[in-house]
Amino acid sequence: MSDKLNRLKEIVGEVSDLGRAASVLGWDQQVNMPPMGGEARGQQLATLGKIAQEKFTADEVGTLLEDLKKEYTDPETDEGAMIRVAARNYDKAKRVPSSFIAEQAVAASKAFEAWVEAKSKSDFKIFLPFLEKNVELVKKYVSFFPPADHPYDVLLDDYEPGMKTAEVQEIFGNLRPKQVELIKAISEAKQVKDKFLHKKYNEEKLWKFSEKIIAKFGYDFNRGRQDKAPHPFQTSFSVNDVRITNRYEEKNPMATLFSAMHEAGHALYELGVNPAYERTSLESGTSLAIHESQSRMWENLVGRSLPFWEHFYPDLKKTFSSQLEDVKLKQFYKAINKVEPSLIRVNADEATYNLHIMLRLEIEIGMVDGSIRIKDLPEIWNTKMKEYLGITPPNDAQGVLQDIHWSYGSIGYFSTYALGNIVSAQLWEKIRKDIKNLDDLTRKGKFEKLREWLRANIHQYGHKYDPQDIVQKVTGSKIDSAAYVRYLTKKYSDIYDL
Repeated sequence: MSDKLNRLKEIVGEVSDLGRAASVLGWDQQVNMPPMGGEARGQQLATLGKIAQEKFTADEVGTLLEDLKKEYTDPETDEGAMIRVAARNYDKAKRVPSSFIAEQAVAASKAFEAWVEAKSKSDFKIFLPFLEKNVELVKKYVSFFPPADHPYDVLLDDYEPGMKTAEVQEIFGNLRPKQVELIKAISEAKQVKDKFLHKKYNEEKLWKFSEKIIAKFGYDFNRGRQDKAPHPFQTSFSVNDVRITNRYEEKNPMATLFSAMHEAGHALYELGVNPAYERTSLESGTSLAIHESQSRMWENLVGRSLPFWEHFYPDLKKTFSSQLEDVKLKQFYKAINKVEPSLIRVNADEATYNLHIMLRLEIEIGMVDGSIRIKDLPEIWNTKMKEYLGITPPNDAQGVLQDIHWSYGSIGYFSTYALGNIVSAQLWEKIRKDIKNLDDLTRKGKFEKLREWLRANIHQYGHKYDPQDIVQKVTGSKIDSAAYVRYLTKKYSDIYDL
């Protein structure tokens, strides 16, 4: 390994350390920090972000990258991939002033605290000026880059490298009528009963049960932990410290189980990255869509499957005997897969979930191109909910304030959830061909083969391959919704006798 590559890795490693330290502060802000700590925390995050930006965008890094691109020309090698990804990150980072990074960090920290208060009081007006500031900064960020086909392309690229707004709109345009058709067919069928899911369930017992499930998945509590936060998330401090958060919802208690599975899916990805990539440009998953394919797979394709509950339901029923005393396995399975338009994205069923995402994508594009005024968001949100799902939120907390993302200025993110659903089904078809006895293993609570398949084909590569490339490499095609439509149609035809 050349001296120049060692020097680049040293600098990138230090930048990674600063980012991980900021992640610790961000995790603590949501899990432990007292309410009055927000302003100081914003300054701390701003300082770390500014130092990291200045260190990474130094002229020395640019010179090293130019020299190394000539020395390591094979993109299939780890070194070639590290340089390619670092060069792309450098080019983007060089365009953004460190003062802007600091300003954005302070604004996001204040906006998060305002969002928490606004959501608790169900009052969008509390959040409005902070969201306006975040959107203003997002537009300023876009201005640092060359004009794109659409300004939203710049934001989307941060989360889904190489993906264009028009591509996402085309994928969603093909998928939406098929999902709407399926939902219409389900709406005309006899509805499943699920009242027993909304009884009072002991929070502590649910929490312990969720940890029992994800431990079976392979989530290593010597390398991670689960804590409470306002919104479930996963965060990585190193390949040996990958944490998740969760919450308990009194009106939807089973969400604790599925949120744990979802976040554990993210965590297993991070825990499975090649340790040699630690503190390099290849650490962490390649994109949010690929990340979401992992979380949605464990939550839905595994966690809402009949073989899964053939294993876990007897134990769940024993744990909650009074709530589930007269509920048979098939009743429970159908209930957790009930299709019904709902207000909250994270609790939406598989058949309607993507419509929540398409709604958010439209709104985000409107915020970025200026066709939507931020003060009109509650009304626009409610109108689109009626249009897409046939229901209207009764208040801001269950409507426009339900997601945390905009409080952080994370605009450009939402489409990756639906793309992740699509990719999960593409991968699942390949997995079922490669692991012939997958259902039998699931019935026995054995997930090692599935986890190792994912590690061998997806996780270990970290950021080495771009999202479209790794999907092509594993499945033989780029991101395509056909497999997802097949999956949904078969599953819900069985449940609803379509």
